[in-house]
Amino acid sequence: MNNNTTLLRQVHPSFMKGGEPTSQTFNPTREHEYKLSNYDGDQISPETSWRHYTNVLRKSSAGVLGLLVAHYLAQGLTPIPDQQPDFPEHVSVDFAALSRRKREDTAKDLRDLAVINGWLYRANI
Repeated sequence: MNNNTTLLRQVHPSFMKGGEPTSQTFNPTREHEYKLSNYDGDQISPETSWRHYTNVLRKSSAGVLGLLVAHYLAQGLTPIPDQQPDFPEHVSVDFAALSRRKREDTAKDLRDLAVINGWLYRANI
C-alpha cells in the first residue's frame, strides 16, 4: 500500500439520499470505535470487494467508492492495514482522535471528493 493506493469504501444503501451517497458513508461511529473500514485496492478489485462484502460478510452495499491513501493523509488520517489472516485486504482509517465536529467536516470533505471521483462499482439494486 502506498499514497497512490485506492482504498475501496462500501456504501450502505441507508447512506444514500436522492441517488447520492451521504457523508455518513465516511463518518465512522462509536460502534466501530471510530474506525472506517476499507478494502486495499492494490489487493482486490472494486467488484470483488463488493462481492466479498455482500456475499461473504453478508452486509448490504449500494456500491463502491474510492479514495487514495493520499486523500486520507491530507486530512491528517493514516490508513492502517489490519493484516487479518481471514481478511488480508482490510484497511482501517482511525478517526478517534478527531472531535465529533471535525469527524463530520472530514466525512463531508471525503464524500465530496469520492463523488467527484465517481462510483468504482455500482450494484444493480
